[in-house]
Amino acid sequence: MLDIAESAHAADLGLTWDNAFERLGGQFYTRLPPVPLHGQPYWVARSAAMACELGLADDWWQALGVLQAVSGNRPLVGSTPLASVYSGHQFGAWAGQLGDGRAILLGEVRTPAAGTQELQIKGSGLTPYSRMGDGRAVLRSSIREFLCSEAMHALGVPTTRALCVTGSDEPVRRERMETAAVVTRVAPSFIRFGHFEHFSHGGQHDALRTLADFVIARFYPQCRDAANPYAALLAEVTRRTAALIAQWQAVGFMHGVMNTDNMSILGLTIDYGPFQFMDGFDPAHICNHSDHQGRYAYERQPQIGHWNLFALGQALLPLIGQSDQALAALQAYPGLFAAELDQRMALKLGLPRASAGSRPLVQQLLALLARERTDWTIFWRRLARQVAGDTQQPVRELFHDRAAMDHLLLQYQELLTHANKAQTADLMLKHNPSLVLRNHLAEQAIALAQQKDFSMVQALHEALQRPFDEQPGHADWCNFPPDWASQIQISCSS
Repeated sequence: MLDIAESAHAADLGLTWDNAFERLGGQFYTRLPPVPLHGQPYWVARSAAMACELGLADDWWQALGVLQAVSGNRPLVGSTPLASVYSGHQFGAWAGQLGDGRAILLGEVRTPAAGTQELQIKGSGLTPYSRMGDGRAVLRSSIREFLCSEAMHALGVPTTRALCVTGSDEPVRRERMETAAVVTRVAPSFIRFGHFEHFSHGGQHDALRTLADFVIARFYPQCRDAANPYAALLAEVTRRTAALIAQWQAVGFMHGVMNTDNMSILGLTIDYGPFQFMDGFDPAHICNHSDHQGRYAYERQPQIGHWNLFALGQALLPLIGQSDQALAALQAYPGLFAAELDQRMALKLGLPRASAGSRPLVQQLLALLARERTDWTIFWRRLARQVAGDTQQPVRELFHDRAAMDHLLLQYQELLTHANKAQTADLMLKHNPSLVLRNHLAEQAIALAQQKDFSMVQALHEALQRPFDEQPGHADWCNFPPDWASQIQISCSS
């Protein structure tokens, strides 16, 4: 095996590396290096914020060999590349063994600001878990993941992060011929529900226990002293997952492919593929054109989150022992989700907490928005600006049925009778973004990037770091989507 620390060709980011996941044992992964890209790689985009959190120097990307290293062409000093094995349910059906089919875990680094973080490169070539795939990612999907993971972080939604994207002229076939790219992803852990399913379904209960004990020790230490640590683990993952999906619903985000192998054990948004932020509000909207049955439609995300947790509970049952304890953890989900969503929607209304008055108002607002397919982001932002005293773009003008909107606005004003208007407006402006990564914006940036013009990718990335600010230089990015946006089709290959 290559000694990366001694390789004359290795690049050095100056990071302090470790890999606790590697120490779990060989049954959890396969050691292998990334497959080099054909052709000279080039920079597409970098996240200065993520680099800062990792403790990298401002000019980290200019260090000798780093471009080659994050493209999979050269090793990084201290890294221990491997691909992990997992299984999972895909579109509700047991898919059997899956695994890192196009991703390589480089290892974990100790950071000054973000704790211990794993670095993974996605699009790095064939692994033993690639099945029928080619192990590559395309420029289009890599840009989407880079932009959205960093945008979600700025919105305050738990997520994996992205350090950079590199590209290559190596051809990759999807629905059409495209070019290859590699995105460097960052997270405290990339362990998924599917990791637990893999060992449970295979009857490898010792390995299942090893994995669960590792996750508890590393990420849920409060569970160690519980009467049943594994039931406590399930309860904590249930809590985090309920909170995550409530945040998705509140910001109008659709994941698109909530398979159990795409569910983070830490309650992070993971694996950005056919995602979408809502344009006109349609609870039944399906953002993934491969999802022919609408399993992952916006309104079904909460239910699917619960279903996936049941799959995790089933996987953990050999350790939990008593099914009633597993069910108790899982049955808390509806209440946890409802309470978190209530609170998120109250904050969008500028209320510090949900109340008996806010809940029916939210439901009536959602019904009107759905009936008129009102733009989700623009409605909430205009409402916030109206409360803040901006009368340039009245909220009622977004609706055909203005009488219905006037009636709801009157209810809302009554709800705010005793509220401090300045504090209400401030709260609303901090919870209703002016800018989200709409599909048409990503498509425009990608189209330029495919011509080797990465200016919009970088400009969009920078703007998305400040989603709650006004965007005077990019007002059009905060406006209604063009008519052609409704024709964009995003699939699992995206």
